[in-house]
Amino acid sequence: MAQFYSQPRQTPRQSRTVTVTADSLDALGQGIARLQGKTIFIPDLMPEESAQVRLTDEKRHYAKGVVVKRLSDNPARRKPLCRYAGQCGGCQQQHIPVAMQRDTKAAYLAYLLTRETGTECGPVTVLAGEEYGYRRRARLALMYSPKTQQLTMGFRQAQSKSLVAVKHCPVLVPRLDALLSPLSACLSSLSAAPKLGHAELADTQDGPLLVLRHLAPLGEADMSVLTAFCETHNVTLYLQGSHDEPPVAVCAQHTAYYSVAGLKLQFSPQDFIQVNGELNEIMVAQALNWLELTKRDRVLDLFCGMGNFTLPVAQRAGEVVGVEGVEALVRTAQENARCNNLANATFYHADLSQDMTREPWAACGFSKILLDPARAGAAEMMPHIVALCPERIVYVSCNPTTLARDSQVLHDAGYYRNAVCMLDMFPQTGHLESMVLFTKTPPVSQ
Repeated sequence: MAQFYSQPRQTPRQSRTVTVTADSLDALGQGIARLQGKTIFIPDLMPEESAQVRLTDEKRHYAKGVVVKRLSDNPARRKPLCRYAGQCGGCQQQHIPVAMQRDTKAAYLAYLLTRETGTECGPVTVLAGEEYGYRRRARLALMYSPKTQQLTMGFRQAQSKSLVAVKHCPVLVPRLDALLSPLSACLSSLSAAPKLGHAELADTQDGPLLVLRHLAPLGEADMSVLTAFCETHNVTLYLQGSHDEPPVAVCAQHTAYYSVAGLKLQFSPQDFIQVNGELNEIMVAQALNWLELTKRDRVLDLFCGMGNFTLPVAQRAGEVVGVEGVEALVRTAQENARCNNLANATFYHADLSQDMTREPWAACGFSKILLDPARAGAAEMMPHIVALCPERIVYVSCNPTTLARDSQVLHDAGYYRNAVCMLDMFPQTGHLESMVLFTKTPPVSQ
């Protein structure tokens, strides 16, 4: 006779509420409190603030919590500028003065670099621009409700798939911010509103561009409405029928390009560009300064994209080679070199996660190297960079953890961390970008 034994029912662990006082911030802008030897991370809590906190995720050595009731305020706490703060998941640090945001990120960057290499990081310079009105690109989700027959355009809620309807976003450049309300009204009026996917906005030198993802063909009446909108607001419209198809320009008001270091760089809606145009200019200028370029230099730019660093380097160096893993970006970079009359810039398409020793550009001598990898870093390239033995290396990073890891390789190869910058590319958020100069000679202070 078979016997069946029921498993004891697991009783969910009940979350507890504690009273704590934050003593610092982490790089994401979360308050850090201590309780009985455990570190607690709490969004929307500043140093010196006490609160009743419900623990949402409790581990052995740390916990996460949410504020139930704030019992005291740091005098520096400020009211968020955005009306959607606390709802939209985009900007988590608007209650924190921007100087405190930057100091916290810089301190965290120094901590990671020191911990990974075992050598003191030294001073971290902060490169920053405007704290609002800086973002020149944004993707807006579109969701149609059959029940209400309304189209919602906006950003995702924090840790949710729900949308916050957004008609104003203070981190967008003013020209894009001003488009949100009329664009929402325009898209809502289309008969194809239930079949729209998302809308992507980008600001270019001569005006905005709009990429509209649609899941069904647009009728003649809808196209007339979109054309009128684009003509009124000087918007270049691209339509994209599926993710496998490139966007197609249907209402071209202007060419998409931006300026950096006095150059004009054209791009397509699918090309990656730095979101913060002002800080991109500052960052490129600092990189050029650190590289100390002369016409005798042969420079290698890895993960070069569409030539954001490569072409400004070409203006000062004797020769520069850019290598990029996305073939479309390589074609854009080549066209930008041609349009800016820079014959000393050569571009190659290559998978930079693979062995590079047999690539045509890889065995040649380079006096300086710049790299700007994605979040995964450049672990596969570090041994090859060391083997090339350049005088100077500028590493631009969007992930301090992989930067710290890759720095260890250069440190072990005898390179010194000569200068460090925290790039405040995304104020009001927890994103931390940075740039480090490595040289064969120690900094003067050492």
